[in-house]
Amino acid sequence: MLAYPQIDPVALAIGPLKIHWYGLMYLVGIGGAWLLLSRRLQAFDPQWSKDKLSDLVFWCAMGVIVGGRLGYVLFYDLAAYLHDPMLVLQVWKGGMSFHGGFIGVMLASWWFGKRNGKTFFQLMDFIAPVVPIGLGAGRIGNFINAELWGRATDAPWAMLFPAWSDPQQLARHPSQLYQFAMEGVLLFAILWLYTRKPRPTMAVSGMFALWYGIFRIVAELFRVPDAQLGYLAFGWLTMGQLLSLPMVALGIFLIWHAYRRQAAQGVAG
Repeated sequence: MLAYPQIDPVALAIGPLKIHWYGLMYLVGIGGAWLLLSRRLQAFDPQWSKDKLSDLVFWCAMGVIVGGRLGYVLFYDLAAYLHDPMLVLQVWKGGMSFHGGFIGVMLASWWFGKRNGKTFFQLMDFIAPVVPIGLGAGRIGNFINAELWGRATDAPWAMLFPAWSDPQQLARHPSQLYQFAMEGVLLFAILWLYTRKPRPTMAVSGMFALWYGIFRIVAELFRVPDAQLGYLAFGWLTMGQLLSLPMVALGIFLIWHAYRRQAAQGVAG
């Protein structure tokens, strides 16, 4: 069994002001996305300035934060937030939904594209390869917070999480690290390599949706679901898997449609 590293969730405290590692992970994700997108900016649109890129990243970040929080409230714990609406503001305690954040980014991209002469899928294809940076950083934040741990296991890499987080004190899968590896590292590698060559519009978005959905479904097999929801069916189906299934279907459709349209245009040309 591996020892869980005791890391204070508060990275820096200045009087009453506390800066949490979880919040810093968002800065890592946003900053990393901006840096890598700036490298691809000329290929995307030579007329775009870095100021315009900063505006895009800002609005997408707002989509992640607002959409992620509202998604968690709606998908995972609506009753608790109706009982105490002020909980919505306590983002440093965690409670963010990827699927809600994904919807938020899509809405932000659509809105920004309408005002800057870009289609929805042009922007989504541009953004998709850097999203895993934020996903991976977020999972490290979950690990530091000792939250979203996995099922009990006797695997040699199992971890015993702090008693305040896991009163049962069972050796568990460090599922946050599994998700970091799949949704962060592996998904980034797949998308970054895939986009080294020009791809038809929608294909990159489809690859993101397909592989994120697959990785999330696999990761949920090792992760304990949110206590207030539990398993939705069959003793294993979780909300995360249910929300990811449409992403897999959408990803397959977008890839198929992108290459079908490219082939049709080639014949017509």
